[in-house]
Amino acid sequence: MQPLKKRLEALRQDFDDVYAKLSIDGKLAELEKLEAETAVPELWNNPELARSKNEQLARMNELVAPWRTLKVQLSDIDELLALSGDDDDLQAELTVQLDAIETTFHELKKQLLFTGEYDSGAAIVRLTAGVGGTDAQDWTEMLERMYLRWAGKEGIKPSILERQAGEEAGVKTSVVEFNGAYAYGKLKSENGVHRLVRLSPFNADNLRQTSFALIEVLPKIEASKAEIDPKDLKIDVYRAGGHGGQSVNTTDSAVRITHLPTGLSVAIQNERSQTQNKEVAMNIMLSKLQQLKDEQHVENLSELRAGESAAWGAQIRNYVLHPYSLVKDTRTKYEEKDPKKVLDGAIDGFIEAYLNSQIS
Repeated sequence: MQPLKKRLEALRQDFDDVYAKLSIDGKLAELEKLEAETAVPELWNNPELARSKNEQLARMNELVAPWRTLKVQLSDIDELLALSGDDDDLQAELTVQLDAIETTFHELKKQLLFTGEYDSGAAIVRLTAGVGGTDAQDWTEMLERMYLRWAGKEGIKPSILERQAGEEAGVKTSVVEFNGAYAYGKLKSENGVHRLVRLSPFNADNLRQTSFALIEVLPKIEASKAEIDPKDLKIDVYRAGGHGGQSVNTTDSAVRITHLPTGLSVAIQNERSQTQNKEVAMNIMLSKLQQLKDEQHVENLSELRAGESAAWGAQIRNYVLHPYSLVKDTRTKYEEKDPKKVLDGAIDGFIEAYLNSQIS
């Protein structure tokens, strides 16, 4: 009984320390406030606000629910241990339970790595094919699939906001929103250029081909928290394109938003409605401006300077399928020797290596 009691005491101390560092009690208070706000029927007089509040509620509940459950489990096992006496069978059962609790806690403890302002929230990921024609577009679609599969394993919900297919195969661009606990904190490690080396399936001579894709990872910013001046925005509407057929949009529903001081531009035409496209484009614009604000180390959006960061110059990872098999991150030197597994969504090793490298 004594070794089990010591394990439980050590775990309880570690749990209390992490619980305090992550301000779980503060998050629980915020959760209760959101629950009270969403319970008011009048909230639905403003559907947009109601949807935003319910999304916040779902995210906050996802963040704190595991901690609340773990706290109850620790209290339960503490009480059972006090009652177990010399019952070997009960102590054996409690040992199994404590093993499971420790495993869960060590996973939750990784949240200490997420220290950024937007790490706990949703992410917007934009994938863009680089030089390489059909091979690059196919590579971009492979990465899109990789992130969608990863999200499924993580319990994170992806929503495709915009997608432009290639003429022969793959995608030219894809914009995906990932909603779930710490979606941005995890995916921000993927921001940069991803390079693929393989035998081209689109080349008659089956020659080795190098392809590039740019992954931009942005935090999703609530419009209500933005400091953007409407006079700094130019909004254009135009007719959405398509490959033909019944689904081609014949109205001016596509939207392009340009931030005049910086020259940043976002165009969306995926949705049927101009209002929906404008909302999506604005969310992406706010996210890009926030990222630029962080890069330029300024306090307000009004201080941003023209010119985007040299995103295409930041190559972060190589995926080699020929003449050997290897995926290697150029920043952390972390590597995996099974590219198929990685491309099936097993990128947690790269994420954890990056997060650990950011700890000073």
